[in-house]
Amino acid sequence: MIEKITHKKKLLALIVRNKYRKKKGINFFTDKKASQQVGFMKHKKDYVILPHKHNKRKKTAIAKIDSTTEVLIILKGILRVDFYSPNEKYLFSKKLYESDLIMLSSGGHGFKILKDVEMIEVKQGPYFVSKDKVKFDKTDESQIKIK
Repeated sequence: MIEKITHKKKLLALIVRNKYRKKKGINFFTDKKASQQVGFMKHKKDYVILPHKHNKRKKTAIAKIDSTTEVLIILKGILRVDFYSPNEKYLFSKKLYESDLIMLSSGGHGFKILKDVEMIEVKQGPYFVSKDKVKFDKTDESQIKIK
């Protein structure tokens, strides 16, 4: 199952639930023009992916990268993701479970560990905390709405 999280028609995040793994072959979750591509592959024993290389080209000719997109893969545990609008207004929350994947594309986001978590994060680089991240106050726990 794939969930697109949007606010005012803008993609905030993409959640790929672990049940998606039942599909076969190569399946991309992202739009072809996205600044970061995320996909899933499933092949049977002895399937061959032919050797290949990628030509050099300027990525800005395809898509202008002007913000950091990040991907989290939950290996273990439960993570709550709190979504915020670009002006830092809390919107709602989602829970992620073992084997779920989320791509955070725009807006703000915060996290709360609900059960010990192990996860993988993927994002563009180079990444400089002092230049690439702006922290703001979290929402009070009493205001959390899980959708």
